[in-house]
Amino acid sequence: MASQGAENGGVGGAEAQDPKVAAAVAAAEAAGPQSGETVRVDSWIWSVRLVKTRSMGATACRGGHVRVNGERVKPAHAVRVGDEVRLRHDGRERVVVVTRLIRKRVGAPVAVQCYIDNSPPPPPREAVAPAGIRDRGAGRPTKRDRREMERLRGLPGPGPGSGPGPGGGPGKPGS
Repeated sequence: MASQGAENGGVGGAEAQDPKVAAAVAAAEAAGPQSGETVRVDSWIWSVRLVKTRSMGATACRGGHVRVNGERVKPAHAVRVGDEVRLRHDGRERVVVVTRLIRKRVGAPVAVQCYIDNSPPPPPREAVAPAGIRDRGAGRPTKRDRREMERLRGLPGPGPGSGPGPGGGPGKPGS
């Protein structure tokens, strides 16, 4: 009795999902390219859920945010198993190595099996300072408040002689 309980422990829950994942992987491979064929990079990064839509993938390629084996690529570039794909998206860089080619979008458990993620960890959330939050009804920030917010954000403030006009001081032009 005790041995049966040990067999159905934490491992049993994972085994219950494995047939579903295996079936989904089989369906994705059946819909995917045959051996030796390739898949478009914009379609692949959409299929494995690195971007939300295929058009976002194509836009990222056109904007130079997608690199395959170190080279910037167009949306129709062919991806093969073993290629390294780098994608700059949502303020971070994703570095993945292609292990399986698929054409159709699949669930997250199947998508994770299609690549090896070598991405650096995302920055911790507390490292991002909140953008100037003001109390409701406090009105518009004064010049002093604005300079204080810029100092906290680490933005460069105005330097000496940065007033209007060529002389740096106030006054009417031509006087």
